[in-house]
Amino acid sequence: MTSTARGPESGAREAHPDHLGHVIFITAAAAMGGFLFGYDSSVINGAVEAIRHRYDIGSGTLAQVIAIALIGCAIGAATAGRIADRIGRIRCMQIASVLFTISAVGSALPFALWDLAMWRIIGGFAIGMASVIGPAYIAEVSPPAYRGRLGSFQQAAIVIGIAISQLVNYGILQLADGDQRGKIGGLEAWQWMLGVMVVPAVLYGLLSFAIPESPRFLISVGKRDRARKILEEVEGKNVDLDARVNEIETAMRREHKSKFSDLLGSRFGFLPIVWVGIGLSIFQQLVGINVAFYYSATLWQSVGIDPTDSFFYSFTTSIINIIGTVIAMILVDRVGRRPLALIGSTGMAIALAFEAWAFSADLVDGKLPNTQGVVALIAAHVFVLFFALSWGVVVWVFLGEMFPNRLRAAALGVAASAQWIANWAITASFPSLADWNLSGTYIIYTCFAVLSIPFVLKFVKETKGKALEEMG
Repeated sequence: MTSTARGPESGAREAHPDHLGHVIFITAAAAMGGFLFGYDSSVINGAVEAIRHRYDIGSGTLAQVIAIALIGCAIGAATAGRIADRIGRIRCMQIASVLFTISAVGSALPFALWDLAMWRIIGGFAIGMASVIGPAYIAEVSPPAYRGRLGSFQQAAIVIGIAISQLVNYGILQLADGDQRGKIGGLEAWQWMLGVMVVPAVLYGLLSFAIPESPRFLISVGKRDRARKILEEVEGKNVDLDARVNEIETAMRREHKSKFSDLLGSRFGFLPIVWVGIGLSIFQQLVGINVAFYYSATLWQSVGIDPTDSFFYSFTTSIINIIGTVIAMILVDRVGRRPLALIGSTGMAIALAFEAWAFSADLVDGKLPNTQGVVALIAAHVFVLFFALSWGVVVWVFLGEMFPNRLRAAALGVAASAQWIANWAITASFPSLADWNLSGTYIIYTCFAVLSIPFVLKFVKETKGKALEEMG
């Protein structure tokens, strides 16, 4: 790329917004999609056993109902990039908000198992859209010096959504006297758990009207003056705004709107950079992180912990998730993306190995022996901590900034789709794998955590501090 596309003339690398609080508000509003992503992904944890009993289904069918939302996620992620390039990032957020709302109402009032599954697919489509649009939008409105920290808002919102969903579930369970099928106002407790998501879904839609469109999208449709004003808002008056618009415009003119065919290489299907993004997405899921959020209450009950305590441990895990995410937000622009990923992989591998050892013990009166029970609980929290301070954040930051402009939207969509497919594979397989051998299941997750280390060392390049126009 020429120096015009790289951006030193405009001062973009040193850009500091005049009102950082305004940029933070924009980022936080966009990250509400991440909150809904986390909330919707985790809220089902409180309804798993109630759904099993209400519809009298086995582990295999139950797993498909839980995991079927992830098929919608994959479709939403695969199509969001193209939709965003056609109608804009903000319109995509508004569509996702409507779909979230419809899904929440339908899931709370299902007629039968089949329509519960249908509402979950619709919610999944919205999650998939949010998983692509959030990181892409945040990367496009963030000054390079702040992009890592602002990019981590997406994951922060996800983990807060997870924690809030667990807290809401715990509160609803208390109102229902500890019974997931207990009646509150004519509905069962688990229906309230799924329906409460209407509130953040509507809020997401309202916030989308309060934030500006991506300047890169505006430039792509010829609205240079509007893009210039937004760049002034988010990067400050000290940046040469005309040069900045020209940099982006030149980069986009030299390239073109991303489409699937742009991602294809001559030897291995996709271009190498796309495979790296797919690899990051897949490893993020294959360590089994979402087992902790979809099935933790069921998991702890299976080793003898009573339902109320199992919901409490699910909530404490979510708090650890938030703490780890805050640590990552502090370190991601200081330490860098790759070092955090390597630290996280090592910590996760060790914690998962201890969980595998603890679950290998024979149950005594339906419970793990005391030592193994304590180790399992501690290791589960340590695993979530290391995931949150590393892969939970850096993968979303990487995916938002690692691709060149000409590939970004389409490549992010493919990588996010791969993530949802891997998520589906883990989520759908866990109940059957746990019935087969719970310890063996965690050994599998441990192996993937170990394999992620050489993957990062060999294939993943640092993106810390680079302008988006420098990616190539």
